[in-house]
Amino acid sequence: MRVDPVQSRADLRAFVDFPLRLHPTDRYVPLVSSVIAAHRDAAELFVVRDRRGEVVGRTSMHRSAPLDDKIGPRQLFGHTEFVDDDDVFTAIMDAVATRADGRHLFGPVALLPNQTGGVITSGFADRGFVDSAWNPPYYPKMYERHGFHRRFEGDTWLVDLDGTAPAARPAAGAPAGTDHGFTFDDARMAAERLVIRHGSRWHLRSQLPILRRMLNASFAQLGYYTDISAEQLAEQTDGLAFLLDEALLLWLEKAGRPVAFVVTVPDISDYLMSVGGRLGVLNQLRLLATRGRYRRDAVLIIKGTVPDEQGNGYLTLLSRELHRNLARNGYRTLRSTFVERTNVASAAQYRRAGGRPLHGYTFYERGTAV
Repeated sequence: MRVDPVQSRADLRAFVDFPLRLHPTDRYVPLVSSVIAAHRDAAELFVVRDRRGEVVGRTSMHRSAPLDDKIGPRQLFGHTEFVDDDDVFTAIMDAVATRADGRHLFGPVALLPNQTGGVITSGFADRGFVDSAWNPPYYPKMYERHGFHRRFEGDTWLVDLDGTAPAARPAAGAPAGTDHGFTFDDARMAAERLVIRHGSRWHLRSQLPILRRMLNASFAQLGYYTDISAEQLAEQTDGLAFLLDEALLLWLEKAGRPVAFVVTVPDISDYLMSVGGRLGVLNQLRLLATRGRYRRDAVLIIKGTVPDEQGNGYLTLLSRELHRNLARNGYRTLRSTFVERTNVASAAQYRRAGGRPLHGYTFYERGTAV
């Protein structure tokens, strides 16, 4: 096995194309190729070739000072894909360990756990979706056979909306106006000076700082989370404005102060699978012209409440509004990126809506010696 750095355009093309050949095209959702190319600014990319020169694996290697401060010094790896072969996996991890200088290995992350990465450990028959992983069953087996242990285990979630969101259906015997699963006393709206705001295609850039402040504050207590910079958020939301369903990006103001938020987007996974993650100008125009086709499924990317307002039911209020809007706009399903199993309150929001865990999810860690 040879572990070769990505240096040329042909190398990058081989890196991008490898998982498209490896995985089923109706389950694996590729990361946008331009995002992978941008990651070369912060990480080294590698492809693994067998003796015939065929690509049989890939990975990236980098470090993050903010994540080191959070969980201790780690050698990070990401974009990690491989055929079902112990020698290939060993070649990848030996190369990562060589760069580690005694640090534990942690991944796969691209570039951080709060961006993309992870390995699914169950639910392999269900397709992946944007901002989430999909891999075959041999991936977790391979990691664990080679001495890795699970870290930050969680689940992705699926809520079947079937045309009428649970939030819009009254519970049996409930008073008129009560939303099943998302009960909130509307008298509090005026008493607490609460106002629900919506995202805007035309003003999203100016709204991002509001979301970033709430995001960093509400997630700081999570073990894997590092503050997201303005540049990182701009990169992650690049191109979102022209796809945005304004009814699905919500935040709550309390006396003029933003205190809670929910970021949900139309699920364009089918389109990304059809174009292999290549969203050049022409494919962006095609997506824009056909975006109405991708208003059947939605993905909840992230939600949260600033620490001093947690426990006041504000996410319940936003969830009620979100599910009303999903039903009103004809969405069939809501998927969510992974929620740690220790985050019981967040998972409870999906259970209230009649949701179920979709994919088991984890990151992996290993000492450099096995």
